[in-house]
Amino acid sequence: MRPRLVDSSVPLLLEGYGWLPNRRRRTPNGVVHTRLLGQPAVGVCGPGAARLFYDETNIERHGAIPGPVLSTLFGHGAVHTLDGPAHRHRKSIFLSLATPEHTAVLVEQVTAAWDELLPSWPENEPVVLFDAASRVLTRGACRWAGISLPEAELDALAGDLVAMVDGFATLGPRHWRGRRARRHWEDRFARLVDDVRQGGASAPADSALWVVAQHRDAEGNPLEPRVAAVELLNVIRPTAAVCWFVAFAGHALHRWPQHRVPLRAGDPDFALAFAHELRRFYPFAPFLGGHAVRDLTWQGEHIPAGALVLLDLYGQNHDPELWPEPYTFDPRRFLGREPGAFDLVPQGAGDPRTGHRCPGEPFTVALVAALAMRLAQLDYEVPDQDLTISLSRIPARPASGVVLRPLHRAALPAPPAQPQPAPARG
Repeated sequence: MRPRLVDSSVPLLLEGYGWLPNRRRRTPNGVVHTRLLGQPAVGVCGPGAARLFYDETNIERHGAIPGPVLSTLFGHGAVHTLDGPAHRHRKSIFLSLATPEHTAVLVEQVTAAWDELLPSWPENEPVVLFDAASRVLTRGACRWAGISLPEAELDALAGDLVAMVDGFATLGPRHWRGRRARRHWEDRFARLVDDVRQGGASAPADSALWVVAQHRDAEGNPLEPRVAAVELLNVIRPTAAVCWFVAFAGHALHRWPQHRVPLRAGDPDFALAFAHELRRFYPFAPFLGGHAVRDLTWQGEHIPAGALVLLDLYGQNHDPELWPEPYTFDPRRFLGREPGAFDLVPQGAGDPRTGHRCPGEPFTVALVAALAMRLAQLDYEVPDQDLTISLSRIPARPASGVVLRPLHRAALPAPPAQPQPAPARG
């Protein structure tokens, strides 16, 4: 008989990204049995485990996302809480927007916002890259989504979108800041959706605002305005969250400055490889959770129906069997290699058309590649600061936000056309 499982909620809060990988390393087969938030939980890792996890006959997501995460990161009633046909029908909103054409337009809008805001960076004065990137990304995402807001509201939205992401894995002030931010913008966007439907506000055809406002559920009913607002936020919030990767790009270019050369030259293949390696190397999502639909067996271990199954994303992205020298930052590992759907998993695994994998992942990859090239073209100094990245903090970020001191404001030539990542393969 297995010993009584001790709840690991507090150790998770203390250890962060290392919590699940550390426990897996202490087991003979990499499978962890524990309890989390009072529920029996089983931790698994690897491409085979990812296939098990993303098979809806094995795992469902409904009810697996804790309320505090819904109240900050995703929103109650979001697509992430659905399974089966309902999930696929709602996800059509995001799949219709995550096309190569829409991706190219989003990159154009975000890089244009970067070029517009760059002159406002004071010469020889410190600029926090994380904060500056969040403002750039929010402006570009709102323009792309058809959301028109005054300048002051754009800055407020940028801070609030960051707060929604920053507060999902803590019970302290960051969490309550994220809750307040979500409530405010769900109210604001619910009114906006109503205005679009009633003709009081306009939205460009095929924009994210228009697509969400016009979406009908499987029964032909429009989404409730609050739910529509949740999904509109779930379009622009992940785009704003790319500021984490932009800060990581600044961190990587400081630690390994040799990568500035091909990025500054505008090498699109290297920029794409650099984006993939950033997403693999740096911490983003620690793991995903779902409930076992039925009794399962993995690596000879029993997983009872109803148990919480945790897919270790951070551990898989640092698995030496998948990634030789996993703690070496080396973009060359992705040159000429398109990541498979179940090996590189910073934002989940599988086919976004049929499963829960984030359909906006091509947005992230293209934006990181484009902004890394923009960043490498700047002339700046990196003053003394705390650049440590604590793995006990979820989501992790450089402590200083990566402070730069621009040396001049001279406009730089735009990089060549941005690389477009291939869609995730099933």
